[in-house]
Amino acid sequence: MHIVVNNQTQKVSSSNLSQLLTELNLPVQGIAIAVNNKIVSRDCWDSTFIREHDHITIIKATRGG
Repeated sequence: MHIVVNNQTQKVSSSNLSQLLTELNLPVQGIAIAVNNKIVSRDCWDSTFIREHDHITIIKATRGG
């Protein structure tokens, strides 16, 4: 299926957010995810299913000062 991740169209086989992170080789810690502009809490990633043409925003925490 095709989804949009951080404004880039991607073809993925994942069915939920947890699987998507694995497929994209992203860490679980230090990130936040929004699906169609709605933040999804970490404890809901396994039960949040991805649909064709969803817009997903992944924000990574950075260190600095």
